[in-house]
Amino acid sequence: MKLNSNHMDAKKEKPTLEDPRNASYNFKSLLNEPVENTELFNSFIKHTEFKQEFKGSLWAEGPCYIPHQNMLVWSDIPNNRMMKLIDGQVSEFLKPSNFCNGNAIDNDENLISCSHGGRCIYKTDDKLNRSILVDKFEGKKFNSPNDICVNSDGTIWFTDPPYGILSDYEGYVGEQEYNGCYVFKFNPKNNKLDVMTTKLDRPNGIAFSHNEKKLYIADTGEGNMYLYVFDVEENLITNQSLVYDFKPFFSDGFRCDKDGNIWTSAGKAIKCFNPQNELIGQLIVPELVSNLEFGGKEGNILYVTATSSLYSMELNQIGAKFYV
Repeated sequence: MKLNSNHMDAKKEKPTLEDPRNASYNFKSLLNEPVENTELFNSFIKHTEFKQEFKGSLWAEGPCYIPHQNMLVWSDIPNNRMMKLIDGQVSEFLKPSNFCNGNAIDNDENLISCSHGGRCIYKTDDKLNRSILVDKFEGKKFNSPNDICVNSDGTIWFTDPPYGILSDYEGYVGEQEYNGCYVFKFNPKNNKLDVMTTKLDRPNGIAFSHNEKKLYIADTGEGNMYLYVFDVEENLITNQSLVYDFKPFFSDGFRCDKDGNIWTSAGKAIKCFNPQNELIGQLIVPELVSNLEFGGKEGNILYVTATSSLYSMELNQIGAKFYV
């Protein structure tokens, strides 16, 4: 997620939605431009209104569906907690969470989380036993791992901008130790950590395409509100190309559906692009969107974290991880 970089020296106090450091603060008066939805995109839409599943977060982020529990988990970063939705009921999943942000599941459906507070990647099992998978690069602390995805080969890919150490609103004030903002790949089988790219200003959201041949990464650095796509070639990502310039908003989090369309946060909306990077449709959301996830037993529920709320919408389309 993207934080305002000012107010870095603010005193520790109870976080609020009106805090200027909240990611939604500078976007309250902005509205998304209209988009003419394509026939294809309209065929995905079963209902035109989002259902509000929960309200009460300060900055909802990192939605992750865990199939064997039929449970959606997400982060409420400033409140230092994680929430869960099961059978329409919302409750706290973990508090304190150590300011977790992005979440994914590994091949055993353990929860894999980016922690601002711990400056690390956590693994959490069904009994809420938590362990640190990795927390350093060349002996130096990560900045504040932000978003994450897991490849079918078990490797964990994550972005590491400094948003969680710029203030105490979503973590703890700290210094950047390795003097960069990288995208990493971690192999938990041998504890090998690889740098995948150093060329983005503030790498943010990250997700694989449906066939894992492409990797999408958002860059939300100063003046950069871009979504890029890379080719995945063994241990390399190559052929960086622009999907879309989201200014004045930004692309924060995203997922692919079974056909390779990428659904991404885009201000107070969800935008959808086909595999050729063409915009095919948009869904307006009542609040500034951070991230989204496909879930439900059939994989056709679109869950959206947006500022204070969790929303859902049933689709005529399913997420990539539900399609075998």
